[in-house]
Amino acid sequence: MSELFRLATVEDAEELLDLTLRAYEPIRKLGIKFPAATATIQLVKENIQNSRCYVLESDEKIVATITARTYKEITNWPFLWWFAVDPLLKKKGVGSKLLTWVEETVIRDQLGAPAVTLATSDRHPWLIPMYERKGYERFFEVDQGEEGKGVFLRKILHPERYELEKHKELQQAN
Repeated sequence: MSELFRLATVEDAEELLDLTLRAYEPIRKLGIKFPAATATIQLVKENIQNSRCYVLESDEKIVATITARTYKEITNWPFLWWFAVDPLLKKKGVGSKLLTWVEETVIRDQLGAPAVTLATSDRHPWLIPMYERKGYERFFEVDQGEEGKGVFLRKILHPERYELEKHKELQQAN
C-alpha cells in the first residue's frame, strides 16, 4: 500500500466533495451546521484555492483531508478545519496519521508555529473528547444560541516557543 501526503489541487475537488459529504453525514444527522457538512463543489474549490487543503492518499485514492488556514478573529495560531476521513476507514488510524503529519510537518516544522487550533460543536458527542485525547485543550467558546457552543481547542506543538510567543504578546499588550 502506497501512501502520500500532499496539498490538494482543484482537480481533486470532486473526489474531496464526495469524501467530505460521506464523512460528515453523522454531523448532518445531529443537526450541526458545519460548512463542510453541506459543502458544494464551489465551496470545496474555494477551500482548496484559499487555504492549505491537505490530503492523504492511499493507493492513489484520497482517504482523508484536513485544511489549515487562519482565523484571526479568534487566534493567531494556524486553524484546522474541514477534517474528513473516508467512513469506510474510520477507527483505522487514517485520520490520526494525517492530523499528526499536518501538526508536526506542516504547522510546527514548515510554518514554525508553536501551536495549532481547531473548533467543533459542544453538541457533537465524540469530537471534543477525541481531540482532548490527542493533546488539545479548550481555550475559547462562542455561544451560538440554539446551535449550542462553538468550542475552540488548542494543541501546543513546541512548548518553549509557545511560552516565548505568549511572553512577547503580553509585553506588546502592556
